[in-house]
Amino acid sequence: MPTRPKQTETDGGGSATIATVERAADILLHLANTRGPDFGITELSEELGMSKAAIHRVLASLRGRGLVDVDERTRRYSLGVGALRLGLAYLDRIDVRRMGRPALEQLSARTGETATLSVLLGGRERIYVDQVTPDREVIMSVSLGEPYPLHAGGSGRAFLAFLPDEQLEKYVSEAPLEPLTASTIIDVETLRRNLAEVRAHGWARSSGERKSGAASVAAPVRSHDGYPIAVVSVCGPAERFSAEFEGCRDALLHAARTLSRQFGWIDD
Repeated sequence: MPTRPKQTETDGGGSATIATVERAADILLHLANTRGPDFGITELSEELGMSKAAIHRVLASLRGRGLVDVDERTRRYSLGVGALRLGLAYLDRIDVRRMGRPALEQLSARTGETATLSVLLGGRERIYVDQVTPDREVIMSVSLGEPYPLHAGGSGRAFLAFLPDEQLEKYVSEAPLEPLTASTIIDVETLRRNLAEVRAHGWARSSGERKSGAASVAAPVRSHDGYPIAVVSVCGPAERFSAEFEGCRDALLHAARTLSRQFGWIDD
């Protein structure tokens, strides 16, 4: 029995297959990135520049694999549970330290200061999991793996400010706020006011709260649900850092937004 020759990407069939895959990807990304619970074929056709027939064919294939759902009454389409599984599978496989490393290197090079990455440890502490130090004589460095309370320092407060309200309330009510230095915030109402400012600005500033003589600015790396999956900071000697603060803050916010998008957060 004669065998059918394999098609290459230059063959008509191969080109058609590639085009179909590209259309499917465009539709899925449009459904994911465009606000709105569902979409009709006409509006998808207009917004994506595809024919209604092509949109319908692709949606039928995606629906058959659970990647989109359709409301039988309105005939409007939305992402399906298959798309959710893909997203969750991606989130399960990402490594915040590996993904954050290039951003830390760029941030340290841009600011000339130490860039750090922290993650939560339980409900009351955080640890540094990575840092990149600059090539200069006087620098700040941190101890990787050593736990610190969340109320002490900019990185900890960047976590606290963006945690769910119930977690924040549990933190401030379960135990006294112990000082690490004379500058650590230990009054609950003062901490609450500070955290409200951190939420409003998107960053936390610290001077001598965790370590005397050190200053920092920190911002959360937010996941698809808006909650912090990590915190990035820039830190340096307090005397030098005060003059560099605005440039360090702006570079930090750019790095934090870039990483947050990689973890599925959509910046409003």
